[in-house]
Amino acid sequence: MSFDVAADAYGRFMGRYSEPLAVPFAEHAGIGPGQRVLDVGCGPGALTGELVRRCGAEAVAAVDPSPPFVEAVRARCPGVDVHPGTAEQLPFEDHRFDATLAQLVVHFMPDPVAGLASMRRVTRPGGTVAACVWDLMGGTGPLATFSRAVHDVDPEAPGEKALPGGRRGHLEELYHQAGLRDVEAVTLTVTVDYQDLEEWWAPYTLGVGPAGDYVAGLDPERRDALRNRCAELLGPGPFQVEASAWSVRGRA
Repeated sequence: MSFDVAADAYGRFMGRYSEPLAVPFAEHAGIGPGQRVLDVGCGPGALTGELVRRCGAEAVAAVDPSPPFVEAVRARCPGVDVHPGTAEQLPFEDHRFDATLAQLVVHFMPDPVAGLASMRRVTRPGGTVAACVWDLMGGTGPLATFSRAVHDVDPEAPGEKALPGGRRGHLEELYHQAGLRDVEAVTLTVTVDYQDLEEWWAPYTLGVGPAGDYVAGLDPERRDALRNRCAELLGPGPFQVEASAWSVRGRA
């Protein structure tokens, strides 16, 4: 699974969803002026930019294990304290932040309980730890049509439904295991417009994440079969894709 890709590739693949999602996610986390905030697994900076808008660059820090993403956030958000690193081993002292957020990251943490516990560690007592993940099990995430098409043409292919947090209530379970208190959950939904199938399909060929890895591993015949099945499910366009995520916040 690869996220060590150019920032623009990730932006074309998932940024169209993560950019609009950042607004209601930051709102659910209660982010506003006067807070010191951390973006964990910041990617190319969809959430980081929203945190800067709400709190100012000097009050925002960010961390990501991907060097291209770290450099992209440094260029996009001057003044933000950006570090390479993982959720499980955040490079910050205890209780530094008023709020620590992870947008679309818990799915891919090698140890999500350890990652959430690390987020709790760097958050002041009583501060907010917030995370959101796509609804994978319920079939309302942004990759739902792609996943259905994969299953139709390759029933034995591994899917993403088993990723941490992907089913209803699982992210809250992880929060409790990580020692977080006053856990609350809501559903956030965004809508993305596409002009045609090619605009939707092309990002899947860029090698981003599990879906990109899967497409990259197909021979031309199987790739064409998958694309054709996606075309049958989506239609010629224009069309809209709705994507829903579980958003959870708790207290450190």
